Amino acid sequence: MNKSLKNWFILIFIYCTFFVWYTDLGGKLNSNEIATYLVKMQDNIETVGFSSPAEKEKAKKQGAIIEEFMREDSGRQFFVVNNMDMSDNPQDVEGAQPGEDADQLMGRYMEHMYAELFKRASHPVFAGNAVSPAIDIVGIENADSWDSAALMRYKSRRAFMEIVSNPKMRGKHEFKIAALNKTIAYPVETVVYLSDPRLLLGFILLIIGLILQLRIKK
Repeated sequence: MNKSLKNWFILIFIYCTFFVWYTDLGGKLNSNEIATYLVKMQDNIETVGFSSPAEKEKAKKQGAIIEEFMREDSGRQFFVVNNMDMSDNPQDVEGAQPGEDADQLMGRYMEHMYAELFKRASHPVFAGNAVSPAIDIVGIENADSWDSAALMRYKSRRAFMEIVSNPKMRGKHEFKIAALNKTIAYPVETVVYLSDPRLLLGFILLIIGLILQLRIKK
């Protein structure tokens, strides 16, 4: 094999390896997977328990939303849009030091999340702090004040369910709840996404390959 072909083979191998890791090739969630994740989530809920009937009703509603989310799986990557208003005086939480602020509590929550995210090719796309109250509000209340926003990429709904149904999540979510005054998070699938790392890596490797090709010819 000449040097030129060898270079292209290495670059193609690098891209294919990344593509397979970054892309869920398992297709849509099947009924057995959905049933398994629902059981795991129910086990987590029963272990943590509820402090009030209102929390129990809220968990039931969220469970129904997540079940529908799984059954409507497209097999594609998706993103979760997060708007967050941090608490100025969070309550103490079991497992954290007394007097920890909202950032410290959120850090405890994300200690678990980051590890689980990255091993499944899921990651933050951007995060930033608000620089002004909301400049346009229609149809909702108590939405004028936000501290920060983040966009989280998930490889698939399968990867998402592996994270949220993980027994390690038991109790971790309490840190997030204590750190926030309010939050809203909802999933979206992209119509246009020009910064997809698979696209960017493909262009970068193509440029590297062409540069190496020119050097060999010279």
